[in-house]
Amino acid sequence: MKKVLAKLIFFIGCLFYDKKYLYGKHFTQKYSGFYWIVKGIWFQKFLGFNRKIPWPINSNIVISDYKNLIFHSDDLNNFQTFGCYFQNISSKIYLCKGVFIAPNVGIITSNHDYKNLNKHLIGKNVVIGSNSWIGMNSVILPGVKLGSNTIVGAGSIVTKSFRQGNIVIAGNPAKIIKEI
Repeated sequence: MKKVLAKLIFFIGCLFYDKKYLYGKHFTQKYSGFYWIVKGIWFQKFLGFNRKIPWPINSNIVISDYKNLIFHSDDLNNFQTFGCYFQNISSKIYLCKGVFIAPNVGIITSNHDYKNLNKHLIGKNVVIGSNSWIGMNSVILPGVKLGSNTIVGAGSIVTKSFRQGNIVIAGNPAKIIKEI
């Protein structure tokens, strides 16, 4: 019965979402993805929160331009929490496979020009390496590249790249506090 219901929800989900996002571990190993489809159809398609985004997403997440957000379908869970902000109008955010993003994280690709706050500086891509974890209330600033297996402590402000990976960073501004 569970498989029949899952197939029905998948079929209905394909009417509302891009099929390429409805694959991965949340649909094959777990059934959470089907719950996200049902919840997403209600909040996104009927109530209009994040209506244009082609995958199930929490209504409290902000994505400036979903076309500039690159991620693996196994990591759809990153869009089911609350309060995250992906500001990526002029540049891309790359979330490599296995990235975990906690609630209230901000990832931005462009800042205001401090000489004229009505203008934005030219955007810079942000890359989060595979199997990394961004702790709650952290902010990743434009141009940051984090290597694989990087853990960002809760409340950190990441102002520069840490490409080497296998580290824990934390603070404001973030610095290496431990190698793993």
